[in-house]
Amino acid sequence: MNKLIAPSILAADFGNLQRDIEMVNESKADWFHIDIMDGVFVPNISFGMPVLKAIASHAKKTIDVHLMIVDPDRYIKTFADLGADVLTVHYEACTHLHRTIQAIKANGMKAGVALNPHTPITVLEDIITDLDLVCIMSVNPGFGGQSFIENTYKKVKQLKQLIVETNANTLIEIDGGVTSKNAKQLTEAGADVLVAGSFVFKSENPTNTITDLKGICN
Repeated sequence: MNKLIAPSILAADFGNLQRDIEMVNESKADWFHIDIMDGVFVPNISFGMPVLKAIASHAKKTIDVHLMIVDPDRYIKTFADLGADVLTVHYEACTHLHRTIQAIKANGMKAGVALNPHTPITVLEDIITDLDLVCIMSVNPGFGGQSFIENTYKKVKQLKQLIVETNANTLIEIDGGVTSKNAKQLTEAGADVLVAGSFVFKSENPTNTITDLKGICN
């Protein structure tokens, strides 16, 4: 399938947010990736519901929301109402993960699970066929601009093997430190969606950077 590029709005210019959203709309990007952080699950606070509502009012592509928060179950309906198409929760934040995934789907969204760098792929064996997406964190969650963790390639291959063995229809997303230098190796290992934040928005020409990433992957 066509490999997808999801610019991370966390790295956008918040003083010119509408401009950056329209840039993504007009680019070859496929999704908007939006990180919601609470300062508890991760040591940072990003933005909340009003900003997501503003983004959704201008975005013309799939809105991929990544919750880095404790007790995500409390907000599932809220994010559905705000326009999220894909809602990803952290394995480490969900005591009753199966119930959480069912609730996400019941609210009309695709359901994803994110794994921190130290969390093994094996924890997903009993739920992989229920998931639309698995987000492998290739940095420690909480801050943009971090260096890519090399062990990610091995985890992507392990996850791809699990998906094939269980005949699941799960997309593999990579979040953190994605650049033109590792994009090809990630997709060859089995990744379907690449999240790119600083690499896109801090580049001289973000539109061209997205086009280049898309070309490298496909």
